[in-house]
Amino acid sequence: MGRLTAIVLGAAAGGGFPQWNCRCPVCSLAWSGDPRVKPRTQASIAVSGDAAHWTLLNAAPDLRAQLLATPVLQPRAGLRGSPIAAVVLTGAEVDQTAGLLTLRERQSFSLFATDETLAAVAANPIFGVLAADVVTRTNVVLDKPFALPGGLEAELFTVPGKVALYLEGANPELSAETEANVGIELVCGERRLLYVPGAAGVTAAMRERLARADVVLFDGTLFADDEMIASGTGSKTGRRMGHMPVGGGDGTMAALKQFRGRRILTHINNTNPILIEGSVERCQVEAAGFEVAEDGMEIVL
Repeated sequence: MGRLTAIVLGAAAGGGFPQWNCRCPVCSLAWSGDPRVKPRTQASIAVSGDAAHWTLLNAAPDLRAQLLATPVLQPRAGLRGSPIAAVVLTGAEVDQTAGLLTLRERQSFSLFATDETLAAVAANPIFGVLAADVVTRTNVVLDKPFALPGGLEAELFTVPGKVALYLEGANPELSAETEANVGIELVCGERRLLYVPGAAGVTAAMRERLARADVVLFDGTLFADDEMIASGTGSKTGRRMGHMPVGGGDGTMAALKQFRGRRILTHINNTNPILIEGSVERCQVEAAGFEVAEDGMEIVL
């Protein structure tokens, strides 16, 4: 029986950390080389059940840099080849799909996603560079187990959220439970891992999955709902962007306080003070039993 291994390729929200054009208080520390903060690329993880065949959960725009930093994902033998055997998408946002363009050199792999996400990918002709004769696109039915290379079983489930930003209409539904925003449950033997990089809330069905999981990597985008407004970096609240805040009585810390396994915050926005080691907010999440994901973090179950 293999072991479920997960490697955090990137732990930041869209734009990465520090964001290329930002000098908010947190990014300013990174630009100045402050040792209390560590740069992070955009959110994705790699998972395997046999340490030979790997699946990417989302394909971030930073994928090439992530591959260069992760030896187990690099070519091993022969003229051409890759240990990346599959990609699973949790949605169609740019920071979830743009990295697919890095995988365009006629390399065989399987692409798994809901019908709605695959339709969004298919509607953009640029993704036609993923040759159909080598890249298999598989529509995943929600709440139905499917096999991944390397001995993993996976299941996609709805998570409150919204459609990708570029697909929004005038009045987008912000916490709908649809195929547009999903989480992933991975199983290897008796061990379970959940990956939920975007969540506007926690439902009763999600709590059932949390109760049986050993590890959850969960949306940690903003610490406070009005964080971007208060910092002058944006005009939207976290909930308007489809992300519940980490803090507050109705935030992630409160919602996941009864969870028995490891709780790791990921998809962290560049404005979020939990990126600063020793900050008041970082101490709060650590005191509550949460970890803050960083690039290169490895989880073995």
